[in-house]
Amino acid sequence: MALARIFKHLEGPQTMGRGKLFWAGFIVVLLAAVVYPLTSDGYTVGNSVYFLNWTFMALGLSLIWGYGGSLSFGQTAFFGVAGYSYGILTINFGAAYGLGIAAVIVAVLIAAVFAAVLGYFLFFGRISGVFLGIVTLSVTLALERFMAQTAGPEWAVGSARLNGFNGMSGMPGLTIPWFGGDIELYPDVTLYYVVLGLVILVYLGLRILVNSRFGNVLVALRENPERAEMLGYDIRKYQLAAFIIGSSLAGLSGVLYTSWGQYITPSTMGITAAALPIIWVAVGGRADLTATLIGTLLVLSVFQALTIYGSQYALIVMGLLLVVTVLVAPRGLIGTLGGWLGSLLRNGD
Repeated sequence: MALARIFKHLEGPQTMGRGKLFWAGFIVVLLAAVVYPLTSDGYTVGNSVYFLNWTFMALGLSLIWGYGGSLSFGQTAFFGVAGYSYGILTINFGAAYGLGIAAVIVAVLIAAVFAAVLGYFLFFGRISGVFLGIVTLSVTLALERFMAQTAGPEWAVGSARLNGFNGMSGMPGLTIPWFGGDIELYPDVTLYYVVLGLVILVYLGLRILVNSRFGNVLVALRENPERAEMLGYDIRKYQLAAFIIGSSLAGLSGVLYTSWGQYITPSTMGITAAALPIIWVAVGGRADLTATLIGTLLVLSVFQALTIYGSQYALIVMGLLLVVTVLVAPRGLIGTLGGWLGSLLRNGD
């Protein structure tokens, strides 16, 4: 009965898509994702993991900004904190015998604690609106500047050299303990399936969360924080909880990115990197998890394709895409399209 009540929240007023038709489409897309490695080579599949790694950050930002109404430019800060933490832990202790999984958990927890401390001063200090974005961006840029100047030999944690602007490298990839020996997840098919499974679990888990009482209160305070507070809710606690969860997901992106490429640099916390998740989520549709997930993957694919002609052109197109979205489809391109299709199906019934 308890599980039935939990799974009931997979559908609800806070998420787009419900009924047999939606879940049939979900299964078809999932099967296509599962079959995809069978139709491609391991190198291409391994590169596809790059796109999946970023979806956790986007989904976390959707929870913080789209559902909670708190625009955060600090997601790449938590991305970097967790990524560097994973590198330091694995370089010093290795990744065998389950230490790699432990490093992932500890790194994400470090990002969560950092988010809890920062979020406490932000939300209990009643910082909101544009000032929240300014403070989180300032923290991100301060971290990026700090890590960029750690080039000297004195900047090391045990055996792990921070290496300043060049970034940290040489950390082992993700390793899973298994009977008969550890399984090292190289950037190929095995890692793809692991990350794909995590994306599905996080997506479904967040659907349950936002359709629960917590999600309903979060949306209520987004729409009218004064009214929610007058009804007896301590909105600061809900904002802080959403901030910690979303930032932890950004940390998970950082860990997976670092283990995938076996490197991380301060530029992952720069102003360009901090702005890109805002574009992904806004273009897809920040107030819906499905729109965010689809939009992020589509925008990332377009961005990656455009970088062939030069990163400056890709950034210009991303900026134009954001402007068009804000002016023409404030709910996001995917969110607007989903709403239109939903209305069409209801009218057809």
